[in-house]
Amino acid sequence: MSETMPGMGMWPMGPLMMLVMAALVILPFWFIFSKAGYSKWLSLLMVVPIINVILLYFLAFTKWPSIGNRNL
Repeated sequence: MSETMPGMGMWPMGPLMMLVMAALVILPFWFIFSKAGYSKWLSLLMVVPIINVILLYFLAFTKWPSIGNRNL
């Protein structure tokens, strides 16, 4: 009887699943940042722990360059 570590059967799919999950997080923020007038590349920071929370608050509470002088 061979003993394996739990989850070792899914090991080849692990990196693929991480890429899929990262894409599911990055893609919406790519569009949000571009519509807000910020660099689209900031969306890559949304997969970094702690930085993603800081960036989300930044996005929520700062004035967006694309809005200009319109009143909210």
